[in-house]
Amino acid sequence: MPFQSERELILLGTGTSHGVPVIGCHCGVCESAEPRNHRTRTGVAIRTPQGTFLIDTSPELRIQLLREKIDLVEAVLYTHGHADHLFGLDDLRVFGYRMERSVVLHCEENVEQQIRTCFSYAFNQSANDLHHGAIPLLEFQRIGLEPFEVLGERIQPIRLMHGRLPVLGFRIGNVAFCTDVSLIPDESWPLLEGLEVLIVDALRDQPHATHFGIPQALEVVERVRPGKTYLTHVSHYLDYTSTNARLPAGVELAYDSLRIPY
Repeated sequence: MPFQSERELILLGTGTSHGVPVIGCHCGVCESAEPRNHRTRTGVAIRTPQGTFLIDTSPELRIQLLREKIDLVEAVLYTHGHADHLFGLDDLRVFGYRMERSVVLHCEENVEQQIRTCFSYAFNQSANDLHHGAIPLLEFQRIGLEPFEVLGERIQPIRLMHGRLPVLGFRIGNVAFCTDVSLIPDESWPLLEGLEVLIVDALRDQPHATHFGIPQALEVVERVRPGKTYLTHVSHYLDYTSTNARLPAGVELAYDSLRIPY
């Protein structure tokens, strides 16, 4: 689909760390012909008049960007350093060489250290014999909880808890993306006021130690009262059609390739 809005979020992936279908699973969702039950690992592209940036780099990043016909990525915001949100980073290589400058990675200090560990070849070039084209051009921009700007867009980080791990959500305009969350700290709630769209974690129906389930996500919706809510990071326990049929008005499961103007 061509780019039709000046500003839009594209949900590149809406699945859990296993993705859906899950390897070796033959449940009804994993074998479903409904394309919105096919979920790659979670990530977002934000298209703006000045260019495109991402939230996270899932292991399927190359496939996701080809699917959405995204030819250039200039920056990435990272929520946290878990593999399903990080391990597509090497697919950024092509963009650095196309632009002849680094792709900027906006992340907290602990995520930077995780990236430097997992992708050490990109930062320790004297210690390896890789040819030039095998090394991605990357530049870190360390962030905290203060607002910052990417490609002309104001980004407001939101502190979330993913079990015991502090992670980030992001608010861009009147849209907030809050994946991999099991608790919203008191100080973060004001940052969710006045939302038109909330994209929030909802792994399954049952409680989970590190993720919201649907009941917890709906409690957030009741408190925040956004205009529209999409549930993301969805497991194979939730069928797209039957789950949407029982969700309240204004709330539905997200799906890969969903486009949200903002």
